[in-house]
Amino acid sequence: MSRPLTKTQLLADIQKEFRTLESVLAPLTPEQMAFANAPGAWSIKDILAHLYEWQQMVFTWYTTSLRGEMPALPAPGYKWNQLPALNQHIYEKYRDLAPDRALQLFRESHQIMVQFIETLSDTDLTTPGLYKWMNQNTLIAYLNSSTAAHYVWALKEIRKILKR
Repeated sequence: MSRPLTKTQLLADIQKEFRTLESVLAPLTPEQMAFANAPGAWSIKDILAHLYEWQQMVFTWYTTSLRGEMPALPAPGYKWNQLPALNQHIYEKYRDLAPDRALQLFRESHQIMVQFIETLSDTDLTTPGLYKWMNQNTLIAYLNSSTAAHYVWALKEIRKILKR
């Protein structure tokens, strides 16, 4: 998948990858979504909670910057070189979440992200360093990473789980 360069491309990629993910999730039972083949291994519902939390983080970065504040990136207490520890923290935060609730949170977050992106202009999305926290990156890169590209990753992980 190539990186989107416009809002139209981003939204198309998000919806395409979301539909693909939904087609795999639709037939699954709550038991299948909660199955992890080893202690500490992620289940499908854990992956969905992970997607949800990363979308919430990106949205928080944006809304924090609108208040004129500098967000903690990627999350309070974590640096970018600590992503495995942050992802473990996310797993632990949501590991007891029911499968149906994880699916609901993911779907709701997806819809909010799409609605949010629809309010942005191509200039907002593609201007490097529009906000201080972005350095010279673009908002479209962060939004793509937390939606379409993350959905592709999630689908690969879910398919691995379903093969076991």
